[in-house]
This record gives sequence, C-alpha cells and structure tokens, in this order.
Amino acid sequence: MAARAALLILLAVLLFSGVVRGNAAGSCSSMSFPSNRVYAACSDLPRLSSSLHWTYEGGKGFGSLSFAFVAPPPSQSGWVSWAINPSGGGMIGCQALIAFRQPYGAMGVKTYNVTGYGPVSEGPIAYETSDLVAEFTGGAMRMFGKMKLPEGTTVVKQVWQVGAEVVDGVPQKHDFKPENLESMGTVDLLSGGISGAGSSASRNKNTHGILCAVSWGVLLPLGQIFARYLKTFKSADPAWFYLHISCQTLGYVIGVAGWATGLVLGNKSKGIVHTNHRNIGITLFTFCTLQVFALFLRPNKDHKYRLYWNIYHHSIGYSVIILSIVNIFKGMDILAVEQKWRTGYIVAICILGGVALILEIITWTIVLKRKSGKPKERPTFHV
Repeated sequence: MAARAALLILLAVLLFSGVVRGNAAGSCSSMSFPSNRVYAACSDLPRLSSSLHWTYEGGKGFGSLSFAFVAPPPSQSGWVSWAINPSGGGMIGCQALIAFRQPYGAMGVKTYNVTGYGPVSEGPIAYETSDLVAEFTGGAMRMFGKMKLPEGTTVVKQVWQVGAEVVDGVPQKHDFKPENLESMGTVDLLSGGISGAGSSASRNKNTHGILCAVSWGVLLPLGQIFARYLKTFKSADPAWFYLHISCQTLGYVIGVAGWATGLVLGNKSKGIVHTNHRNIGITLFTFCTLQVFALFLRPNKDHKYRLYWNIYHHSIGYSVIILSIVNIFKGMDILAVEQKWRTGYIVAICILGGVALILEIITWTIVLKRKSGKPKERPTFHV
C-alpha cells in the first residue's frame, strides 16, 4: 500500500514537472503581435524573463533577419536592449538596439555601437537595420525590426539587457545582478537552438563562494578553536596541535583554490570590480600565507622570542577570522544568494561561536582551579 502511494506521488510530481516545463517552453509561442507580425521561430531566453522571436531568410550577399525582442524593464521609464556581438561574447563590441520612451513621449528604438563601459552614445552599427519600432504593453517592452546579416551567417552571439532609467534620452547603466551579467549566449538562426553563458559563469561563482565559505569561514575558525581550548587539557597534548595544523592546512589549500577562482572571475568580468571584496580577499590570502611561513620559523617554547611570535601568530589568526566572515557576507551580497544560504552560514557561525564560548568558560575554570590548588612556595632565608 505504501509502495503504491509512493508510486502515485512520484507520477504526480513527474506529471506536474512536465506540465510546468511544457508551459515554460510554450510561453514564447503563445505570444501574439500586432500588425500581423508572425515569426517562424521563438525562444524563451534564460535570463531577465525575456524572449526572442525571429524569421531568417538566406539570400545572395546577405541574410535577412526579422525579429521581435520582448522583456519587462525594471521600471516604466526604463529600457530594453537586444544586440549582436560579432567580435566577442560580452558587452564590448555589441551592435545594440535599445528601446525606450523617447523625450517626446512615444516609444522608439535607437542603434548603439558599444565600445566601452561608460555611457552609450547613439550611432550607426555594423548591420543595416530597418522598420525599427517599439511598444510598451502589459508591463513589457516589445522591440521589432529587420536586420541584414553577412551571407552564410547562421549562428550569432547575442546579448540582451534591461535598465531602469533613461536620462535626457540616454539609457543609464543597468544592474549588476547575476541575471544581468549572464544575459548573453548564442542563437542558431536555422535550428532555433539557444545557448547561454550564464550556466558556466554561475557555476564558477558558486564554486568560488563555496570554497571560500568552507575554508575561510569554517575550517580556519575550527582550527583556532582546537588550538585555543584543547591544549588546556593535558591529555589532549599533542593531539590538539595536529588537529590545529590539519584544519589550517586544509583550510589554506581550499582557500587558495577559492581565491584563484575569484581571480579568474575578476579577469573575465572586465569593467565590473568589487573593490572591497577583492581587497579583503587579497589581504586574507597574504595573512594566511604569512601564517604558513611563520610555522617554519616558530621558536621553541623556552626561546626568548617565543612570546613575540605568539603575539604575532594570534593577532594574525584572529584578524583572519574577522575578515573572513565580513568578506563572506560581502560575497553573498554580490552573488545575491537566496536567504536560506545566508541563514545557513549564520547558523554555522553561531554554532562555532557557541562552542567557543562554552569551551572558554570550561578552560578558564580549569586554569583558575589549577592556580588555586597550586601549593604556595615557602619563603627561604639566607644567612
């Protein structure tokens, strides 16, 4: 009976997911456009709730592309853009069409050759365009037009975007959320296949975040807990030292991998710099590297410089913990992670903090008992 119920639930879930996928896949095909505009193919783009509709006809010397791009702007005074980039996969080099409400009140489409990350300037693009019009209906902007492509063009690199504001007829910068940064890919004009660059970029960003959270945010604080509290117990010597070294070494290796992944992401995101997050990350890597080298220079317990080494080692260690936690939260803000991941990390930090507080009380109790139970030395007199 239980097996039959489980089977029915599984079938219901599969049926529901199939319906959802079917609805999602068919959303662009259910759209209708004015003026008898009908397109041979369409695809829901993977970012910004947008879709592309097109008809492509090859010809001698050039191909003719009739298209419609649909996307909801962040505000009624915003803008939407669709572009082809013949030179790369990012923003630089885009031959862009941007639709927004013109200063005289009506919707319109302008062309922009994007050559930098600053404000865009209207101008001619590399492709001949015609019949460019736009409308704003149902909370979405619709941009229509025709474009001539070089002969033999079947796959193009597309970039699409939305922005919240237009000032004096100039579209202002868009948000830098993951959806905005990953709204690019390719479209096969013949087969209708769409590929997005967002999947690999998101995977790299998530990998960077997980590696850094586990290393700087969990393993290094755990290693410091072993070093500070377990060595109070005589029976834990020298086990506490090996636990401490193991956690710190593993945390350093994983942290360096996360740091390197961050450098790769930074190099790929030209013009997008998270200055504070980057600088704290470099500082963490430097401090942890110094700690590794300091291990090889550690003097013996009875050495006259051991006190100064301890002060240095502990100061750098606590600084790393504080900076790590701050930078992990900054990284979560950059990635715009769901609240459940933020809550999960807060819970993990609270657990480590609670364990540290309990062990702090226990160790101080042991230390004070040892001091109170230690016999006092009798004074000696010398004649």
